[in-house]
Amino acid sequence: MKIAFFDCFSGISGDMTLAALVSAGWPAAELVALPRRLGLEGVTIEVGRARRGPFEAVRVDVRVEGRQPHRHLKHLKAILEQADLSEPVRARALAVFERLAAAEAEVHGETIEKVHFHEVGAADALVDVVGAIEGLSRLGVGKVYSTALRLGRGSVRSEHGIIPVPAPATALLLRGVPVEFPEVDAELVTPTGAALLATLVEEWTPPPPFTLLAVGTGAGARELPDQPNVLRVFLGEARDAALPRRRVAVLETALDDENPQILAAVAARVLEHGARDVMTIPATMKKGRLGTWLIAIADPEHLEALARLILEETGTLGVRVRMEERIELERRMLEVETPFGAVALKLARLPDGSERAVPEFDSVHAAAERCGRPLREVQEAALSAWRALARNAGG
Repeated sequence: MKIAFFDCFSGISGDMTLAALVSAGWPAAELVALPRRLGLEGVTIEVGRARRGPFEAVRVDVRVEGRQPHRHLKHLKAILEQADLSEPVRARALAVFERLAAAEAEVHGETIEKVHFHEVGAADALVDVVGAIEGLSRLGVGKVYSTALRLGRGSVRSEHGIIPVPAPATALLLRGVPVEFPEVDAELVTPTGAALLATLVEEWTPPPPFTLLAVGTGAGARELPDQPNVLRVFLGEARDAALPRRRVAVLETALDDENPQILAAVAARVLEHGARDVMTIPATMKKGRLGTWLIAIADPEHLEALARLILEETGTLGVRVRMEERIELERRMLEVETPFGAVALKLARLPDGSERAVPEFDSVHAAAERCGRPLREVQEAALSAWRALARNAGG
């Protein structure tokens, strides 16, 4: 599988993304032809070269002439629907604009239908978003990775006056994304750049080992005094089928003198509020007192809510939190028919491509209760049914 790794040491914008993809091998002529395919009048694209620090980079300038019509999300949807695009590109571009509209709506206290895309900005963003997705598609990229996003600081002038960096919409778009605040007085990540990567990057983890095929370098519009204003994109072929990885939050706290009944209820509530797993482990605490170590594993977006729940529901004074990377097996659910009725199994795909089946206990228990048979008997029947299906599929 071909991957793209975005090196955002000077942030990211839409035009930098286009330039980096052209530099990595996307034919410039295809980018130049994009406004026509989108049906945009008065929009042209110039592709040239620029020097940024030690880098000779590609520079893309999207030029919008004359007065563009006012556009809302429904107008952008209409443009995408009639544009000369493949369905996957159209769908991903729409996803980016819906995410961008939702952030703008939250900033201004409006609905996404009422959010107004600035006339020139709407045409520019259409080219940036569709171009980035089209370029990745044409380069054969199957998965996108990125470094943490460096946001900068200070303020910028907008159509609403002076606003802080990162811009309000950018900040909202990057919830759940790893970010840094370098001492650079500039807007390094634009709302369009944020919306693109927030949509295209599935997991903010380092890429798996890959064979480097090309490096694209795209220049930003401005010179920065302390660092080159460029975006680099590394294209490569993953050497081996990488095991799936997930970024998870780990919350833990040590409890003493906790009522076991309350602790059991808290563990159940932690699962109900989004934790992927929760464990309680006996521990010996200071002065030899017996206590309990509570550990929860969750997706990062559930971290704050779970920490609040643990602090409110237990006697702890603090919850330790850390972000970790978890290597996982791909999994899926399957229901098989047995003499005792339908039973659900969880199938995990092993690194060698084979599958391992584990009957879901609740499903086994329900079937055993219905038929008055031992749990082990129902479990073995479910595994036998799965093995039969696997043989038939293989033969």
